[in-house]
Amino acid sequence: MRVFVAGGSGVLGRRLVPQLVARGHRVTATTTSTAKLGFVEQLGADGVVMDGLDPMSVGEAVAAARPDVIVHQMTGISMAHAGKPDLKHFDRWSLPTIRLRTEGTDHLLAAAEATGVPHFVAQGYANWNEIREGGWVKTEEDPLDLHEKTPAHPAMAALRHVEDAVTSAGGAVMRYGAFYGTSPPPASTNPSPPSTFPPALAQDLDRLRTTPGLRPTLQAQAEATRPTTHSAPPPQP
Repeated sequence: MRVFVAGGSGVLGRRLVPQLVARGHRVTATTTSTAKLGFVEQLGADGVVMDGLDPMSVGEAVAAARPDVIVHQMTGISMAHAGKPDLKHFDRWSLPTIRLRTEGTDHLLAAAEATGVPHFVAQGYANWNEIREGGWVKTEEDPLDLHEKTPAHPAMAALRHVEDAVTSAGGAVMRYGAFYGTSPPPASTNPSPPSTFPPALAQDLDRLRTTPGLRPTLQAQAEATRPTTHSAPPPQP
């Protein structure tokens, strides 16, 4: 299956791509920098430079790849895109990711429709932003807390946009938790903190290949070891 990973050089994309390649998929992975094309190719993917906020760039990249599925992993929380993490001004710091989860999502969906891509899977988030109602255990049917009247609201509203837009188009959104662990990332010129990416998404893409017309609504349940102390909620992936 031809898989287009938008954000393939990011902290999660760089873990997903090798798993997809190992399962026999042909992967096109995007990056925002020509300097990272070599790294993406080392992961086994065809690399392409794409600006997720430019509809023409997105449309051309998707049309050239002609994928069977688009996997939306675009965020902008790296130092290069967002600067030093600033949770006191979360709305300002997360603006690049907010735009990628709103404008970028819309551009990818439009490109998918124009190119006839049958499957679409996007990254969601549900760790500390679950609704504070009912029991502790939540399901995919439970809404997320929008944290209205707080600096987190724009980012939470962007997550709502991803869920609404993607599922309305017949796609699937994986609500990620927080990933921790000790396994190092693949060799890279842009190292990131140690993390573990569970194989759930790669496995579900295998299901897409073997089950025609499948439109799963997925929730990422796999989490690696969670630290026992945390003074503040972790940032989004």
